[in-house]
Amino acid sequence: MSNATQLIHNIPVDPLTGAVSVPIYQTSTFVQEAPGVNKGYDYTRSGNPTRAALEQLVAQLENGAVGLAFASGLAAIDAVIKLLHSGDEIIAVDDIYGGAFRLFDKVYQQYGVKVNYVDCSNLEQVFNAITPRTKLIWLETPTNPTLKIADIKAVAKLAEAHRCLLCVDNTFASPALQQPLSLGADIVVHSATKYLGGHSDVIAGVVVAREREIGERLKFFQNACGAVLSPFDSWLTIRGIETLFLRVKQHCASALAVAQFLETHPEVDKVFYPGLASHPHHDIARKQSKGFGGIVSFTLKDDTEQAAVSFVTHTKLFKLAESLGGIKSLVAHPANMTHKSIPAEKRRAAGVSDSLIRLSVGLEETEDLINDLEATFRHIEKNRKEKQQVINA
Repeated sequence: MSNATQLIHNIPVDPLTGAVSVPIYQTSTFVQEAPGVNKGYDYTRSGNPTRAALEQLVAQLENGAVGLAFASGLAAIDAVIKLLHSGDEIIAVDDIYGGAFRLFDKVYQQYGVKVNYVDCSNLEQVFNAITPRTKLIWLETPTNPTLKIADIKAVAKLAEAHRCLLCVDNTFASPALQQPLSLGADIVVHSATKYLGGHSDVIAGVVVAREREIGERLKFFQNACGAVLSPFDSWLTIRGIETLFLRVKQHCASALAVAQFLETHPEVDKVFYPGLASHPHHDIARKQSKGFGGIVSFTLKDDTEQAAVSFVTHTKLFKLAESLGGIKSLVAHPANMTHKSIPAEKRRAAGVSDSLIRLSVGLEETEDLINDLEATFRHIEKNRKEKQQVINA
């Protein structure tokens, strides 16, 4: 049975009514038969049937033992970092998502957790960064926003040899394309706001642990700290997951066409998309993933912030907004948006230049999206010529 078919039939039918849609148990508490005697639930922070259905579903999607749903992707990341102690060290991808960088750098470093940022697509750099204090390796693959690819299986072997955990942020790929736990990772996190939810209408995060022991520790933090996903948002996320495989298939097809268009455009300097044969990690991506995702990044030959801002403010179908992974195409300027919290010199060193533009390719007709980009390039070129005429005059 295919994963797409299995997903649809893993969503439970309500045993009480036979409802094919998971019911929303919009309640804060549950009546108990006697003190401590209940039907499996006592308080929605600790557990809720709608959230439990989502948690079981994501665990099955990622081939893990325990799934947990949180109020945001960052809340999910925060729970994983709580596995560490003062004095522990993390190795993390150098072009890390700005929110994760802020959490690591501004919150956990003050409690004695040190973070070393390296290019994790280079296995030698990961190996050289490991110290006796390294307790966690943090991968995004593909990374946000330069779409570097780390060899999950190879990094997992390093982590196991040095007795540290490997956590993979699988947001960009989604379990429709990549299952890090099956490649040796210990933990997977998602901003479920993105491809899992898929409709830009929910803020959510999930964590899946390969081993039950780690999952139970994470579940303790989920309950103790309280950043749980509400019943209604759990239902929205389940509804989004129902069409995950179908949506991702189209995201991938359109993103590849957009990347190929950009690669030949005279205004473009570099295109970052693992589905292109020119991508330095194309072979690794093809080996560990079933597709290359819906995110395309590129830099302009006019390598200035001004040129990039002009571009992202003149597209029509690509809407200028934070986030990604929804049905509507979005465009972002990471230097001023998703990665603004990272110091400029560190951001540029990781490859996030001032002219880098990130596209989240949605489900519009591919030809329409390419026409939108072409029209934007023409607008920029026209403005440049007009300014040059003024200067020459």
